[in-house]
Amino acid sequence: MKVAEHNLVPKHLKLNKEKKKELLEKYHISIKELPKIFKEDPSISHLKVQSGDVIKIIRPSGTSGRSVYYRVVISG
Repeated sequence: MKVAEHNLVPKHLKLNKEKKKELLEKYHISIKELPKIFKEDPSISHLKVQSGDVIKIIRPSGTSGRSVYYRVVISG
């Protein structure tokens, strides 16, 4: 079984360059201020990521229905 398909692993999406720029501008942050995720992380192995890519993680939430998190990919 692929890790990304497991029911306990939240959905991971790779942002395109335009969405990445919009995210950074919206929150007035730099790429260095985002939390990190390793390129080798099994939950993003299917996304073919490179260092500097931004991953959007959508998790179920008991209070709001869903929560969205962002991570920048780094080499391990």
